[in-house]
Amino acid sequence: MILDRLTRDLYAEICRIPLIDPHSHIDPRRSAARNLDDLLGYHYYTELAHSAGMSKELLGDVPPHPQPLSPPGARGDLHVSPRERVRAILEHMDRFDNTVQHSWFQEIARTFLGFRGERVTDQDCDALFDAAERVFGQANWEEQVLKKSNVEKIFLTNDFDEPLEGFDTKRYVPCLRTDDLVFHLDKPATRERLAKATGIDATDCARLRQAVGKLFEHFANKNAKACAISLPPNFVPHPVEDEALSACLSKLHEQQDDGASKAQCSAGVFWMLAEFCRDCRLPFDLMIGVNRRVYRDGVHQGQDLFDQRTSLIQYAELFNAFPEVTFPISVLTSVQNQELVSYSWIFPNVVTNGHWWYSNIPDFIERDARARLQAVPKTKQIGYYSDAYKLEFILPKYNMYRRILAKILADDFVRPGVFAERQALELGRLLLRENAMRVFSVE
Repeated sequence: MILDRLTRDLYAEICRIPLIDPHSHIDPRRSAARNLDDLLGYHYYTELAHSAGMSKELLGDVPPHPQPLSPPGARGDLHVSPRERVRAILEHMDRFDNTVQHSWFQEIARTFLGFRGERVTDQDCDALFDAAERVFGQANWEEQVLKKSNVEKIFLTNDFDEPLEGFDTKRYVPCLRTDDLVFHLDKPATRERLAKATGIDATDCARLRQAVGKLFEHFANKNAKACAISLPPNFVPHPVEDEALSACLSKLHEQQDDGASKAQCSAGVFWMLAEFCRDCRLPFDLMIGVNRRVYRDGVHQGQDLFDQRTSLIQYAELFNAFPEVTFPISVLTSVQNQELVSYSWIFPNVVTNGHWWYSNIPDFIERDARARLQAVPKTKQIGYYSDAYKLEFILPKYNMYRRILAKILADDFVRPGVFAERQALELGRLLLRENAMRVFSVE
């Protein structure tokens, strides 16, 4: 609850700004939840419940949000009905009702399902599950959620071989996700997907460049506004000569890789993507520092962690080599935020981008957002993105950020006399809408 009048007034006005959500994992064909399992199957809840003592087997066999970046089978082998899976998580929710993730679910239950209790418990399972099926089953539910959330455009995360059909690309904006191209070309399945999507067997550098060009052309024709990738802590981008890249691709195709070829190929493909971003005038979203499968026995999507053995100095050559490309940067740790602030302060093409994953906690957000606002040009900051898998999470996540932003604007700008209230709201509008529209060329 916001107690002081100034912060409360700023928050109310900020909530009127139509949102541009520049990163999500929403499936535009099934964008809203169908039942409560679609919400509590979000990895935040399964991993918190599992961490607090719940058996992974209670989650059953089928993940509600499949992700190619996560290993299969991470949710167990038993069949568990959606209702019982929800019940199992609610039975453990009192162990993590101190967390901000719990507050997101409470806000969803109150706002969308009419819950009026003090705390959701396992005793509310059947009533909430039935209410969710009834409410979410409305023919216009998607439109209701979008209107209540005041979100205008939502950026997607699209595999390179997606057809991008069957949805409004003006509302749900495609984004070319390139992790598989950079890090998994050694896998026959990835090469087969690329060949099927482009009609080109990328056995050498020239053919690979032609195939990647077809992907960029396809995405551009479907209104894509960015290219994106998540990057491990040890990755260092650098250019690779065409002949050397061809030799690496040949070894991968012949399954003769000794590890060095794959690493060289990753660097070469990444650099090629940056070249296409330059030529196609697309921003290149970099999400830096994730170490995958740290907890190998974790739940689906609950295995990856941040790794502090990373630095933006690893990307200095990239930033220098591509001054025409805008790089919206997300980092996983609040510790690395100072480095991101300094790079965005100095490099014209580096932009701070949201509060990603393990940094998406109110204490970290407040510190990181305050530092950015004190040091980085206000036109070079994308304030927030939802990272949501279902539309219903956009509202509570953005409300969390907007409360923090209102407090910063009140305490750091309006009260000290730096900005009038009108100017503070204009700053909020930049962070929540205008900067994303300009960086990603959204109309």
